[in-house]
Amino acid sequence: MLAPDYPIATARLRLRPVAVEDAPALAAYQSLADVCRYIPYEPRGADVLRERIADPALNRSSLDAEGQNIWLAVVRQADDVLVGDVVFMYHSEKHRCGEIGYVLDPRYAGNGYATEAAAALLRLGFGELGLHRIVGRIDARNEASAAVLHRLGMRQEAVLVENEFFKGEWTDEIDFAILDREWRARQ
Repeated sequence: MLAPDYPIATARLRLRPVAVEDAPALAAYQSLADVCRYIPYEPRGADVLRERIADPALNRSSLDAEGQNIWLAVVRQADDVLVGDVVFMYHSEKHRCGEIGYVLDPRYAGNGYATEAAAALLRLGFGELGLHRIVGRIDARNEASAAVLHRLGMRQEAVLVENEFFKGEWTDEIDFAILDREWRARQ
C-alpha cells in the first residue's frame, strides 16, 4: 500500500528507515528524561534501541495493512547528522486515517526540523497513501509540539481532560487534525 522511495528529501532533511547503526545517535536524546516526558516510552539506551530496530514488527519501512507504522530517521542533508526521528501510523483503511509523531534531539531544536519532517509525513499520508484525515495527539503541556502542529495547518479539535494516567500522573491530551482537502489547499 505504501512503499516510499527512500530517502525522502525535504529542503534540508532526508527521512530514511531507521538502521541499527542509528542506535547511538537515537539514544543520545531518547535516553533523556526531558525528551521522554511527553511521549509513551521511558528513556532508553542504545541496547534497547538496537533490539527495537532489529524487530521487523517495530521497525517497518513500508505499509501493507492498517495498524502498521513506519519509523524513520531524520537526517540533516548538509552533514548527515541524525537530528530526530518520526513515525507515521496507518490507523484505518476504511476510514482512511493516520497519525504522525516526531521526536527531536534537543541539540537541534528551534530550527524548524520537526515541522519540516512532519510535513513530509503529511505528504506521504495524503499524497501517496491517499488518506482522508491525519491526526497528531500530544500532551497538553507540550507547547513546542502544539506549535509544530499549528504550523502544519492542523487544527486543535479536542482537549481530553485527565484522559490518561501517564507516567504516574493524570494528564490532558490535545488532539489536532487536518483533512486531505485542507492539506491540498495549503500546497
